[in-house]
Amino acid sequence: MLDIKDLRVEVGGTEILTGLTLSVPAGEVHAIMGPNGAGKSTLSYALTGRDGYEVTGGSATLDGVDILALEPEERAANGLFLSFQYPLEIPGVPTLTFLRTAVNAQRKARGEDELPVPAFMKLARETASRLKIDPEMLKRPLNVGFSGGEKKRMEIFQMAVLAPRFMILDETDSGLDIDALKIVSDGVNALRAPDRGMLVITHYQSLLDHIRPARVHVLAGGRIVDSGGPELALQLEAAGYDRYQDAA
Repeated sequence: MLDIKDLRVEVGGTEILTGLTLSVPAGEVHAIMGPNGAGKSTLSYALTGRDGYEVTGGSATLDGVDILALEPEERAANGLFLSFQYPLEIPGVPTLTFLRTAVNAQRKARGEDELPVPAFMKLARETASRLKIDPEMLKRPLNVGFSGGEKKRMEIFQMAVLAPRFMILDETDSGLDIDALKIVSDGVNALRAPDRGMLVITHYQSLLDHIRPARVHVLAGGRIVDSGGPELALQLEAAGYDRYQDAA
């Protein structure tokens, strides 16, 4: 599904990803762990097309489509979604207005009809209820005045409504208490499907107790230096990343 080969990315003239190769098949959840500065967030931003992240080599395809050749909005319309580590606040733009605009922009890009208001509102209400989101939150400007946990739940809410084919979660567990972590994880797990893939970026094994991956990869020095099953996350929690520094 997602295939990355020898990906190299520079930020401000410094090479951060130094030849990263990774494959995530449809129907699987993979996790990426690694020390600070290893390039985890750089990978997510490069794949989704953020300005300032220059791809200097390698390839990345989603179901055979060269996503690096697409604009960010085209990547989103093709089913790529990024849950931000630090969700943005957008004053003056109601959450539901923002999300309905995003849904219909993607549908238009795919040649589909707009989702009528009643159908969209029904979908939004049902999704918010599953994620224990107060309906009043949906009327407020996007993320403005929200706590860290509320912002993360709002990211998962957007993801559930947009129903992307491949999801990248960039440290979704950051700033969550135990209850919020369980709610967010349940929302993510509800989106697992045979035709959908997921890449979970995290520092901590605790998130993977809730979102259990098929594979865990260690990113150090800008490339994947080790891979294994879920037990690898437990080993990293116990031993840290020191043994990977030389390999990187």
